[in-house]
Amino acid sequence: MYASDIIVRKRCNQNKVISNNKVKNILLVDDEPDVIYAIKNILEDNGFQIDSFNDPVLALKSYKINFYDLVILDIKMPKMDGFELYIKIREKDPKVKICFLTASEMYYEKFRKTRSEFGKIIEEECFIQKPIKNEELIRKLNSVMNIDITTMPI
Repeated sequence: MYASDIIVRKRCNQNKVISNNKVKNILLVDDEPDVIYAIKNILEDNGFQIDSFNDPVLALKSYKINFYDLVILDIKMPKMDGFELYIKIREKDPKVKICFLTASEMYYEKFRKTRSEFGKIIEEECFIQKPIKNEELIRKLNSVMNIDITTMPI
């Protein structure tokens, strides 16, 4: 099963992902509503609290400083691409962890170039290529947020 698959499921007994006594909040920005829907459902089903936007300008205007544990940005978006949004979010909230999401190999190359410009600020594990299996997405995000899944509440 992939994150890009749209699956309607009955929600049952959701546990929130809590680390350091705090629910993990994620901001998801992608211009494709189907991708937002699928990823948001997967993450919510795995206990994360999600704010999502399909407009990067609106996401920036609505951004809550020091609120998010992770921001996931699509790279290729109209009005403002993920790299521009990354820079603007960094200006507001320099400590938030940010991952990039894309289906295009071409944008992966742009990511690598931008990463070298920013040095170690953009880590390799913060690049997520679509499609990605649900389990791999959750594992990768837990790793980026330094969540030990063996100690998560059941």
